[in-house]
Amino acid sequence: MKILISGICGFVGSNLAYGLLDQDAALEILGFDNFTRPGSHLNQMPLRARGVNLIHADARVASDLEMLPAIDWIIDAAANPCVLAGVDSMTSSRRLVENNLYGTVNLLELAKKHRAGFILLSTSRVYAIKPLVELPVKEKDGAFAPAPNTLFPVGLSRHGIAEEFSTTPPVSLYGVSKLGSELLALEYGAAFDFKVWINRCGVLAGAGQFGRPDQGIFSFWINAYRRGEALKYIGFNGTGYQARDCFHPRDLVPLLLRQMNDRSPGKPRIVNLGGGPENTMSLAQLSDWCGAQFGKRQVESDPIPRPFDLPWIVMDSRMAKQVWDWQPETKLLSILEEIAVHAEANPRWLEISSSL
Repeated sequence: MKILISGICGFVGSNLAYGLLDQDAALEILGFDNFTRPGSHLNQMPLRARGVNLIHADARVASDLEMLPAIDWIIDAAANPCVLAGVDSMTSSRRLVENNLYGTVNLLELAKKHRAGFILLSTSRVYAIKPLVELPVKEKDGAFAPAPNTLFPVGLSRHGIAEEFSTTPPVSLYGVSKLGSELLALEYGAAFDFKVWINRCGVLAGAGQFGRPDQGIFSFWINAYRRGEALKYIGFNGTGYQARDCFHPRDLVPLLLRQMNDRSPGKPRIVNLGGGPENTMSLAQLSDWCGAQFGKRQVESDPIPRPFDLPWIVMDSRMAKQVWDWQPETKLLSILEEIAVHAEANPRWLEISSSL
């Protein structure tokens, strides 16, 4: 089987390549990257050493993809993953749409050409902001959680956000670019008769993740805390109680292999993937963990809300468990420890991976 991975030199793409080859050394992995993300160049040589055919190309440029050979499956792992992208002063809304939507269109055209299956890595941020902002929460052990006796909207429960939860805008420009990609992928698959799977991922985290405050928050926080850099709880009265679940990208690999080898009809095309309530942590709790590892220090508070921030984002992966027998295998503390070990071994990681 020949598999194409877009954004292969990113944190997620590279982990998927290694994980797939670990599971089946006979797989042929072809990947491309445009290397615009700081730090992505570091993954070139290790990937080539594993036998990956690596090409410098940009998904936004259709002619770049014309050189690619026939493939059996495409894993679309290339995106600008920042919820503030396109609305802050540092990024272009046009470039965001080009990266996340037009790039997917070019890959879908490639799937159409070769009748290749298509797997889109989407995001929890396709879900509606308004009902998540309005969710009643209460602090428990330094983290927000749904308040007792909450009357949940459809698709939301103490297990997290399920697939039937509203995707009504606003969801952020980032979220809508991924939602548009999902819809186009489903339409292309139906129109041109190739398999499409859409995996809506929550926060992904692990060693070697490119850490910035607006993305890769677990990696950024641990690296910055260890170095004694200024950190700040933003919004929610400056408490740091906003909570996120996370899982490791290598835990995606068994699911991807099942999807690529599936021949049965009728399975749902969209599933949510996340760490769930068991792998959920707030920034305040993460600071406590860092304090135990590196020594206690003060974190500043800024009560002014940040756009699109939400108090509690947890993915409900029960459908993935039912349909694909999938659940995250790597525990939260193992992920944090892995990041900390990497931070110790790479003390300049933030300079390497988070420059703009």
